[in-house]
Amino acid sequence: MTVLDKLTSQEAIELENKHGAHNYHPLPVVLSKGEGVHVWDVEGKKYYDFLSAYSAVNQGHCHPKIVDAMMHQAKTLSLTSRAFHNDMLGKYEKFATEYFGYDKLLPMNTGAEAVETALKIARKWAYEVKGIEENKAEIIVCENNFHGRTTTIISFSNDEVARKNFGPYTNGFIKIEYDNLHALKETLESSKNIAAFLVEPIQGEAGVYVPSDGYLSAAKEMCAAHNVLFIADEVQTGIARTGRLLATCGNCACPEKNCSGEPETKADILILGKALSGGAYPVSAVLANDAIMNVIGPGNHGSTFGGNPIAAAVAMAALEVVADEKLAINADRLGHIFRSELTEFCKTNHLVKSVRGKGLLNAILINDTEDSTTAWDICMKLRDNGLLAKPTHGNIIRFAPPLVMTEVQLMECVGIIKNTISEFKK
Repeated sequence: MTVLDKLTSQEAIELENKHGAHNYHPLPVVLSKGEGVHVWDVEGKKYYDFLSAYSAVNQGHCHPKIVDAMMHQAKTLSLTSRAFHNDMLGKYEKFATEYFGYDKLLPMNTGAEAVETALKIARKWAYEVKGIEENKAEIIVCENNFHGRTTTIISFSNDEVARKNFGPYTNGFIKIEYDNLHALKETLESSKNIAAFLVEPIQGEAGVYVPSDGYLSAAKEMCAAHNVLFIADEVQTGIARTGRLLATCGNCACPEKNCSGEPETKADILILGKALSGGAYPVSAVLANDAIMNVIGPGNHGSTFGGNPIAAAVAMAALEVVADEKLAINADRLGHIFRSELTEFCKTNHLVKSVRGKGLLNAILINDTEDSTTAWDICMKLRDNGLLAKPTHGNIIRFAPPLVMTEVQLMECVGIIKNTISEFKK
């Protein structure tokens, strides 16, 4: 068998089942091509992509500007490791720090790696700057979080599927209820050993839970009052997904000029990934100002591939697309339309209990139990009708299309969703 051999969907699935670890439960569709908001399976059927590789493909599949940047750099210089300088990394670091408003960037590859990096930076800062006794630093996290599946991260997860039989777990984390300022206040006041508060601006994997207005800004103020770092995990919510450049943006001077709502909540440490490359290449980053990032010195942290020339070129192109095509503005506008349409639909179809989200990160709650198959069955029927989405936590369906979607395309998809759900009876 060679790379050019044609496979049917069933043959491709059987190969994965036989030769691959069973660490995912994919929807049974085998994709072979993508362009913009569409993907095609190996038999040639066309679908709307309403997951965007968990918000990695915000700029659309195979965006020509991003692909061109990747191909040009791949033909020039792909990898040097950090044993030497390369002529792309500094350009990228300057571009990205100015783009997001920070002094320094530490480049990594994946979202989970970036979270681990942020935790290390926060702990080192706690010992060397804040003065916490070594090995005593604690980090506050939220219940129902999703920051990845490395050993440290699952140590503070309450998802038993991700945790069970992977212990012993890493200590040093305190879990509190999400969107609960009283719990945060009590915890901050309970110990002098708190180094940081790690939070998702919107809990995506948990089911697109949007916090109360003012939660993030108030949390940041509380952290500042206690000399605690506010760490925003914007791996999924960042890069225009929620209708702003970052979900933590307020009235800030971001490239989109589209920030409104609650005041800006600038993170002390910002974690980015996924759409930082437009889904074309593994690129993640941690950004912070000098007072925090300067605790990192040679040998403290690293990655063979982190900051490689291809990653740098791809990330700059991906961020340029976000600004040039005003993707945050489009996500904000289409998100309001999407939620309005489905909220009205809820009033007449009792199978959909509620709709929630921000920008083009949205979810519907199916009026059934978490252990039911209803949401999965709906996604299977959506697939048959030309739209790909996937359940999370049993009875929640997340909808996150590429941000290059047009209003005409969105309304066609809304029609598919309504018609598909209407076929089910509750």
